[in-house]
Amino acid sequence: MTVETPRYTDDHAKAGLDHPFPAIETWQNQFPGYEIEIDDPELTSVCPKTGLPDFGVLTIRYMPRNRCLELKSFKEYLFTYRNLGIFQENIVNRVLEDVVKACDPVWAVVKGVFRPRGGIGTTVEARWPRPKE
Repeated sequence: MTVETPRYTDDHAKAGLDHPFPAIETWQNQFPGYEIEIDDPELTSVCPKTGLPDFGVLTIRYMPRNRCLELKSFKEYLFTYRNLGIFQENIVNRVLEDVVKACDPVWAVVKGVFRPRGGIGTTVEARWPRPKE
């Protein structure tokens, strides 16, 4: 019996997660109890295994507490993914973690809808606070 070398390694799985990202700036919220939705209809990244481009729509919904995301710095943050080798699932979860770190929302949802490659599309959604396992 021969043992095949895995095509996807642990290094592929964590690719891009330790990449330095620019800070997301915020501004002071003035009102309680409302929702903000931000979308990036042209998010791009690179598959860390194949090097092929990934295209998707990223939507961020959150209820601000004391701080709101400043959109220009958030756009610059999202541009960092453009040439980064990172799995789609990791993009959604990393964006969620970075949004929460930047503005400490009451709650947040990040959803990525990625275009098909090889006939398969992917939708990934992550929520804050994280559900208990």
